[in-house]
Amino acid sequence: MTLWELGALVAGLLVGSFANVCIHRIPRGESIVHPRSRCPRCGALIRAWENVPILSYVLLLGRCRACRAPISPRYPLVEAGNGLLYWAVASVQTPGVTAGMTMALLTALLVLSLIDLEHYILPNVITLPGIVFGIAASFVPGWPVGPIEAVLSAAGGYAVLALFGMAYQKLRGVEGLGQGDWKMVAMLGACLGWRGAVLALLLASVGGTIVGVAIALWQRSSVRQQRIPLGTFLGLAAIVVVFTGRRLLGWYTGLWFGR
Repeated sequence: MTLWELGALVAGLLVGSFANVCIHRIPRGESIVHPRSRCPRCGALIRAWENVPILSYVLLLGRCRACRAPISPRYPLVEAGNGLLYWAVASVQTPGVTAGMTMALLTALLVLSLIDLEHYILPNVITLPGIVFGIAASFVPGWPVGPIEAVLSAAGGYAVLALFGMAYQKLRGVEGLGQGDWKMVAMLGACLGWRGAVLALLLASVGGTIVGVAIALWQRSSVRQQRIPLGTFLGLAAIVVVFTGRRLLGWYTGLWFGR
């Protein structure tokens, strides 16, 4: 492991700790800056040594120091996952602005995925700045999406999802896609371009359908009764696209048009 990869891994672990704060506080409308982290059960302040990624969880045996309430394993898993994502970026990209922006995008996708999984919401405080981020990133040399494509892909992604969602609601009488999904697809269009956004949407749809059918079979219920957090699958699919999008698109194109 190079020094660059090691530094990226450590940075990813630390940012992963902050990602946990975002996942917990943003859906509750709380500040992600103040107050200091506390135990949600007893209110005890979390000291600096208790906030070391992964290590603190192990040393505390997964429990609060004060009241011994269990700490969700989500915390070390998010830290580890974000650290591995940063390491993966460092293993394929050289140090620079593009690598840093890619890491920031991955953290945002991870946070959105987990918030939607738990609360079925995709906060505007992440998706709207995410759209701006993607358009701004498109002006940076080396970013895979240009400014025109970023703007058009964001607008097109939002419009297509909005039209589909409104048509579904009119036909079925129930909401099929929330406005958070529209904005997240717009964010993916701005950051990944229209090809990346379409691929992410395709992978998310397939993944969500498979999971929905599996849950329905397990519970012996109708697939239509299953509430599937599309944003979770969009986020995870977009992470896959960041790393393998070009190869997947090349493979898919080859199936239809030959090599």
